[in-house]
Amino acid sequence: MEERKGAATFKGNPLTLVGPEVKVGQKAPEFSVLAGDLSPVTLASSKGKTRLIISVPSLDTPVCDAETRRFNEEAAKLSGVEVLVVSVDLPFAQGRFCQTAGIKNLKTVSDHRDTSFAQAYGTLIKELRLESRAIFVVDPSDKVSYVEYVKEVTSHPNYDAALNALKQGVRA
Repeated sequence: MEERKGAATFKGNPLTLVGPEVKVGQKAPEFSVLAGDLSPVTLASSKGKTRLIISVPSLDTPVCDAETRRFNEEAAKLSGVEVLVVSVDLPFAQGRFCQTAGIKNLKTVSDHRDTSFAQAYGTLIKELRLESRAIFVVDPSDKVSYVEYVKEVTSHPNYDAALNALKQGVRA
């Protein structure tokens, strides 16, 4: 498996990301993660929709919490869009987070079992076995139309750029 040394940092310390760097224009890689009821969720599960896929280290951290809440609010304003937040948190912990935070407009999915998403999208932090912070927009034909790998894991993503790309994909 490809390793990208220094592709991300945690509080300034370099980290290695495992998996290929996904690029705009390529076909989105398939993956298999778990929903809250332990059923599989794959890229094909939302075929024909525009997808916003958000990778976060853990919902139990301030930046991930704020990011998920922000995208939950934005998702309420969009139709025909599937929003997934992927982490290695257990599905049960994700469910508690969503219930406590009032998350209803997006799906949290767990990559804890085999890091299928992280390895396919190049977001697996080798040193921590967590997802790095990244955002992907995938159009209805499974083409990647936006990618952001957030260099510093403790930083927020570029919300406006991701949402603009998402809105462009919905209009297309």
